[in-house]
Amino acid sequence: MLKPPKEITSMRRVLLAGSLLLATQVACTRPADRPKAQDERSQRQRDSVLGASQIPGAAGVRHALEASDSAAARRAREDSAAPAP
Repeated sequence: MLKPPKEITSMRRVLLAGSLLLATQVACTRPADRPKAQDERSQRQRDSVLGASQIPGAAGVRHALEASDSAAARRAREDSAAPAP
């Protein structure tokens, strides 16, 4: 018995969608022999670029970097003032 044309059409759609999904997944995977792209910037440099931008939240990043710098400077002063063991 033949299936009605409506069922054949819906099955073709499902097969086509599955094929496209599989092809997309295969095309977007990274081969195992290709190394990951390395970002040569440090986390500090990336945060600095982000803090200098105009995107929302950049001011918070900038203030966090300033607080980190202040704490590092304070620790350096305390370490230099502490007596040697």
